[in-house]
Amino acid sequence: QVQLVESGGGLVQAGGSLRLSCAASGRTFSTGTMGWFRQAPGKEREFVAGIRGSSGSTTVYAESVKGRFTISRDNAKNTVYLQMNSLKLEDTAVYYCVADRTPWIVFTSSGYAYWGQGTQVTVSS
Repeated sequence: QVQLVESGGGLVQAGGSLRLSCAASGRTFSTGTMGWFRQAPGKEREFVAGIRGSSGSTTVYAESVKGRFTISRDNAKNTVYLQMNSLKLEDTAVYYCVADRTPWIVFTSSGYAYWGQGTQVTVSS
């Protein structure tokens, strides 16, 4: 089993930045895929970003966050990060860290076996 614990969420003004962290414990893996999903009130859960490979050499982003968000991983710390810059009101959501042993980044929530409990990000005007 793998446990994922997110941190770093909070309240920020539009245009500001936040960095989310996700610490993995248990039977962790340096290969495979990790990523972030988010769910806004009244909306479906959506893919935000994914990273695969032990070196984090492959990253994929949703179009809505491309150029503003950066995903990275530190395998020595079993941690994945999501740096969020130029935040917009529509980025308000609960953000979930995900992980799976598959080497492929997929855009559907069913593609990930492990989920964190979520961390709230609220962007205010």
